[in-house]
Amino acid sequence: MTFGEQPAYLRVASDLREKIANGSLPPHTRLPSQARIREEYGVSDTVALEARKVLMAEGLVEGRSGSGTYVRERPVPRRIARSGYRPPSGANPFRQEQAADGARGTWESSSEQEQASAVVATRLGIEPGERVMRTRYVYRDAGEPMMLSTSWEPLAVTGRTPVMLPEEGPLGGCGVVERMAAIDVVVDNVVEEVGARPGLAEELLALGGVPGHVVMVVERTYYASGRAVETADVVVPADRYRIAYHLPVR
Repeated sequence: MTFGEQPAYLRVASDLREKIANGSLPPHTRLPSQARIREEYGVSDTVALEARKVLMAEGLVEGRSGSGTYVRERPVPRRIARSGYRPPSGANPFRQEQAADGARGTWESSSEQEQASAVVATRLGIEPGERVMRTRYVYRDAGEPMMLSTSWEPLAVTGRTPVMLPEEGPLGGCGVVERMAAIDVVVDNVVEEVGARPGLAEELLALGGVPGHVVMVVERTYYASGRAVETADVVVPADRYRIAYHLPVR
């Protein structure tokens, strides 16, 4: 293979991908069989199999038990709005941020105390094993799961206060900034790092994805005078949503 030349399985996958994109292989059409790919492209069974694996990993096709491999319906990505804006009082930031895009946002949550893992401890600037409140969320738009989130708050900050449980009490569901303000902790900075990776099995099950789908992960941390008071992982299916940031110009 000369320098810069693609492996055969990638060339086959590229051609099939183009046929899917231009409609030659429309949604719900059965992908050519391994034998058909082998004959049409003059490649080995191994190359044909690897090309199909590439398309499946990209989420372009899906296997149906006992039936074959079919082109997936490609959803039109919707926007998930994120911004520095926070409502003055009462409204949940998720509901407020999605309202401008017409999303009918609801969510489910559960909270539990646990010991901070090494990763969480590093993000919060605490020692591994210190107690934190972990809250897991499933966010939905018109009943469809659209986003997962897991947050951790150090109990050294919120323990034995009215805001120890993020979704309960008088300020339940109001968001980190307002809840912290209620205990005289002024949040003055938030950092979000966005990355992508294959979704974990339990994430894809909750989000309605299939193995191999890619998710976007937003690692968010709120700070008060340099001290981390909450950190979270927000998981979004990359094939169905785009993350749109609305940032004020100062």
